[in-house]
Amino acid sequence: MEFDFAEEQPKFLMLMYGLIAFVAVVGGLLLLLDVVPAWFTRRREARLVAASASGAPLPRRRKQREGTVALFFLLPALLLLTIGLVIPAIRTTLLSFMDSGSTHWVGLRNYGWMFSENSIVRVLINSLIWVLLVPLVATAFGLIYAVLVDKARFEAVAKSLIFLPMAISFVGASIIWKFVYAYRGDDQEQIGLLNQIMVSLGGEPKQWLLESPLNTLLLIVIMIWIQAGFAMVVLSAAIKAIPADIVEAARLDGVSPWQMFWQITMPSIRPALIVVVVTLSIATLKVFDIVRTATNGNYDTSVIANEMYNQAFRYGENGQGSALAVFLFVLVIPIVIYQIRNLRQQREG
Repeated sequence: MEFDFAEEQPKFLMLMYGLIAFVAVVGGLLLLLDVVPAWFTRRREARLVAASASGAPLPRRRKQREGTVALFFLLPALLLLTIGLVIPAIRTTLLSFMDSGSTHWVGLRNYGWMFSENSIVRVLINSLIWVLLVPLVATAFGLIYAVLVDKARFEAVAKSLIFLPMAISFVGASIIWKFVYAYRGDDQEQIGLLNQIMVSLGGEPKQWLLESPLNTLLLIVIMIWIQAGFAMVVLSAAIKAIPADIVEAARLDGVSPWQMFWQITMPSIRPALIVVVVTLSIATLKVFDIVRTATNGNYDTSVIANEMYNQAFRYGENGQGSALAVFLFVLVIPIVIYQIRNLRQQREG
């Protein structure tokens, strides 16, 4: 197949225009952040030098001017948040009350469809299973890893191996595990690790990703495998931050390792545990790549993010896809509010 540059020229022009716009916007922001503060600094230094030479009292900074400077620094971030988050969120919310063509208002019909359609109810149940299992199990494994490898002889190597899945994309991890779950007929040699183990033990190979609800649990295993390393790193740092005098005092009191874990370690790392569980909960609610790559959402494995994509971009149901997006956003909000309140209480405490 020959490549026709003339036919593809409009695409290259669009790409070039996009790059130019990106460089202009980012370069302009960086230039402002570099030039304007430097200008204010030089101006203030000139006033200080003039006041020092004339013997006049040194000028004081005005709080109003400091607020203006702070607002100037926040302005690029606020602008990007408005363009990339606030405006799309408002537009998606409006589309969720419209029909598939986004031309007529239908009220709450899309939300009623979400809770009345059996296939979508199955999607919501799957998402609930993900949110219940992934944060708790991944955090539990991360905590076990952190405790076991803490102060071990090959601690650095062990942590690197456990954290390694975090360096793999969700798509790459899903492809790896698809080979683990791969199936071939009884008369063929198995290439999937799981089926090979089954055959070695005298069992029969199975099509693991076709059996519901087992396939959902097998996809959850992929997410746990990836996120356990993240939980291990955070919790290991929290364990090492426990004051040594508390540990020594507990040992002098003759506490057992089990009592040390429940009475000293767990209360001390509680803030880190909350951060890990909250972070994993938000990541799990938004999971898309694993389901999309492993099963494409078939065989009763779809979740909210995957179904939102299907409805909006595959089936052309903009209203229903937007309703799922809004519902996902509403589910994330309480978790974010809880995390903000928790961080605020930690600072005040």
